[in-house]
Amino acid sequence: MEIIKKYFPDLTPRQEEQFGQLGELYRFWNEQINVVSRQDVDNLYERHILHSLGIAKVMQFKPMTEILDVGTGGGFPGVPLAILFPDSQFHLVDSIGKKIRVVEEVSKAVGMTNLRAEQKRAELVPAAAYDFIVSRAVTRLTPFYGWVKTKVHKNQFNDLKNGILYLKGGDLTEELQELGKKTTVYELSDYFTEAFFETKKVVYVPF
Repeated sequence: MEIIKKYFPDLTPRQEEQFGQLGELYRFWNEQINVVSRQDVDNLYERHILHSLGIAKVMQFKPMTEILDVGTGGGFPGVPLAILFPDSQFHLVDSIGKKIRVVEEVSKAVGMTNLRAEQKRAELVPAAAYDFIVSRAVTRLTPFYGWVKTKVHKNQFNDLKNGILYLKGGDLTEELQELGKKTTVYELSDYFTEAFFETKKVVYVPF
């Protein structure tokens, strides 16, 4: 929890309480349904929660922003972002029902009211319903773009133009060339000093 407060010192007491509950909740649910690796449970705050919040270093969602998290797995990046931005609305989807159950149980346990989780493939999500799409390394950017390109509407009111905020790692040169769209790549090592973030990035694709 200290690593979250290190980079996000302005959390409300409510947010501190919610983030503080996540460690025990994910440890419990991971024993029932394996949503993160055993090793990563011990590093949950750095490798999953703080990693998810890397998007918040790039984009501060304004109230009433609608965000779709595609392939959320156990709730990353959607759950940490929904805690940090309680005035925005988050729709978390994954094709695997047991992972969505974990998201539902975790979000209920910490009392989140701005998040809904649904077992659904991205292609079946309603079109033109969201301001931003977030995700964490579900697949290569080109097929991902194909899944979500119709899901974002044209009403702009955030500091960045509506689009995709995608957490990825490694050398993305070939992948971005393959995508062939305008992108901005933010290095998470510019925001977080831990070694884990040396190759981690947020890729922003405006629509």
